[in-house]
Amino acid sequence: MVTHFDEKGKIYTDIIQKEAVWVTIQLKHAQIHGTLFIRNNQRIKDTLDADEPFLAITDVTITPTDTDSAQAVIKTQFLAVNKANILWIFADSDLVQEG
Repeated sequence: MVTHFDEKGKIYTDIIQKEAVWVTIQLKHAQIHGTLFIRNNQRIKDTLDADEPFLAITDVTITPTDTDSAQAVIKTQFLAVNKANILWIFADSDLVQEG
């Protein structure tokens, strides 16, 4: 890790601070649940608007949603999701509990 100090003593590092956000992502034929890392003080939308074509998701569970496929759940430590295929996404912490 490289650390730099300015004349006022502010510390700069090559490490970008990120926040882990549990998300649910809907694709055409599957739903994904996992962790998306976003920069501190940014929104999921800011991450979606970034130039990179893929989102890195960790601790992933993939559930097929089309009725013709076997309802086998797939689990993996990492998945790169093409942002062009996302129908919707939300932070699980934003879920509203009714009742």
